[in-house]
Amino acid sequence: MSKDKKQLGNLGEELAVKYLTKKGYEILERNYRYERGEIDIIAKDKDILVFIEVKTRENLEYGYPEESVTKGKQKQIRKVAEAYLWEKDIKGQECRIDVIAILLQDQGKPVIKHIENAF
Repeated sequence: MSKDKKQLGNLGEELAVKYLTKKGYEILERNYRYERGEIDIIAKDKDILVFIEVKTRENLEYGYPEESVTKGKQKQIRKVAEAYLWEKDIKGQECRIDVIAILLQDQGKPVIKHIENAF
C-alpha cells in the first residue's frame, strides 16, 4: 500500500472515530488484526457490539467509497469479527457490521455516510 493511501486511510479512521464518539459510541479497539484480515474500528453502540469498516476516497473516479466493500471484503470482515468474538470469549452478544464511507472532495468538509447493519 502506498504511503499516500495509508495516510488517507488513517485520516479517514480518525474522522470516523470522532464522528462515532460524537454519536455516543464507545471505541473499544482500532485496527484489530486476525490472520490476514483487519477490522478498522470495534465499538459499542449502547448494548450492541459494532464492527466498523471505514472507506475513504478523495474523489469519485472509482465510485463511492462504500462500493469498494466487495462480497470478498464482506466475507473477510465477518471472519475477523467471528475471530474477535472467539478470542475475547464473547457469547450471546448482539452484533452488527457497519460501513463508514468518507468522501474528501475539494478541500471542503468531509462527507460522512454511516451505513448501519451494512451486510
